[in-house]
Amino acid sequence: MLNYALVPFYTYIFDVPAVYGLNNEFYAYISFLNIVFTYGMETALFNFSSTEPNRNKVYTTAMRSVLVSTMFLALPLLVFAEPLAELMRYPGHAGFVWMAVGIVVTDALTAIPFAKLRLEGRPGRFAKLKLLNIGINLIINFFFIGLCKWAWSKDPDSFFGSLYNDDIGIGYAFVANLVANLVVLILLLPELRRIDAGFDTALWQRMIRYAMPLLVVGLAGMVNETLDRILLKYMLPLGMGETAVGIYGACYKISILMAIFRQAFQYAAEPFFFSQRNEGNARELYAKVMNIFIIACSLIFLGTTLNLSWIQYFIGPPFRSGLAVVPVLLLANLFLGVYFNLSIWYKLTGRTRSGMWITMAGAVITLSLNFIWIPSSGYFGGYMGSAWATLLCYGTMMVLSYYTGQKYYPVPYQVWRGLGYIGMALLLYLAGTFIESESQVIALLLKNALLLPFVAVVWVLEKPRQWFARQPAQPEKPLPS
Repeated sequence: MLNYALVPFYTYIFDVPAVYGLNNEFYAYISFLNIVFTYGMETALFNFSSTEPNRNKVYTTAMRSVLVSTMFLALPLLVFAEPLAELMRYPGHAGFVWMAVGIVVTDALTAIPFAKLRLEGRPGRFAKLKLLNIGINLIINFFFIGLCKWAWSKDPDSFFGSLYNDDIGIGYAFVANLVANLVVLILLLPELRRIDAGFDTALWQRMIRYAMPLLVVGLAGMVNETLDRILLKYMLPLGMGETAVGIYGACYKISILMAIFRQAFQYAAEPFFFSQRNEGNARELYAKVMNIFIIACSLIFLGTTLNLSWIQYFIGPPFRSGLAVVPVLLLANLFLGVYFNLSIWYKLTGRTRSGMWITMAGAVITLSLNFIWIPSSGYFGGYMGSAWATLLCYGTMMVLSYYTGQKYYPVPYQVWRGLGYIGMALLLYLAGTFIESESQVIALLLKNALLLPFVAVVWVLEKPRQWFARQPAQPEKPLPS
């Protein structure tokens, strides 16, 4: 939530969408590089820590692997920073590339220690370090982009004004992120030093075989999640593309609650799913988690779309022309969350190649539809086509993962009930679009009243008090041969 405070901060201070588009574009590249630099080792750590007798050796092997690979991967990016900046149409800004690589390097070096904290069930230290990272990031952003930029606009020769460099501009966001990451990296030194259990070559080879398909899954996933911002820039006319990236990126951020819930869920869910794999009632538990997840996301979808009339002020006025993408992207994020729940089957059974093919199918849909729709005119032109491509991509991945997973690792998901909740949320949202009143307050109250039928249905069908009740373990169903 604190991190998302930067969205209105940027979009109100940098009121030219193309400037904010630079930020979105660089973070799209950072997201891709984060996948390459960690190459599935976090999930491999969770998987092998639940099967190997020596957890510390698994951690040491993963950590040493990432340390060495990070050095080799980062060096060419740093050496060729200037040509890369020119290729990205930012000549003279090699410093942006250096800072972006620094962010990726520090992200990679902290990824395995953070995964270890999650594995060990230490949310206190995990949360403190994450909050510290966000706090430092915010303070530096507010200092340079807020205070110093304001002082510079009033008097460039003033003390605070002299600290601001307009050529860097929104690049101070990269400075803030890098400094925050470095502080956290230093504080994680106790975890980084605990790699004395030795490097097990045979174990590493098995971890790599498990993780490599996850690298492809991750890259294809980033194609689905962020490549549209890059394509918008290069497939639309010069100037228009940068503006479209800024508008689309800002409107994407309006799905704040859905994104926060999904991210928090993913932090907790993956180690939890692995820890429950040998319990007799594991599959019934996975089905229950899925049901509650769909209810929560449907409620977030409904609450956000019904309140869009005031939530739009989260972003600056020049960015609000893209608000039509918000319901589409919210539903896409819901489908992505369901897919993440479903994907546990190939991680538990070791069929990570199946996950790779599913995600690659999504990437093909993303690329194909973006190439067709972005340059077109009409409703699907520009970022609207990107939003629908994202929705269709995640919807397809969700369906493919469900049917494939039921073949190799059947889980008794309540499919029709889940679809019913999503369908009901969509119908109530559409009903809300017909509510009009001369008084905005009355219109807002009437729209929010549509939340009541959804909550009532959930209360009657689910009996929420029983969600967290302990149930006797059931014998696990045997895997089909």
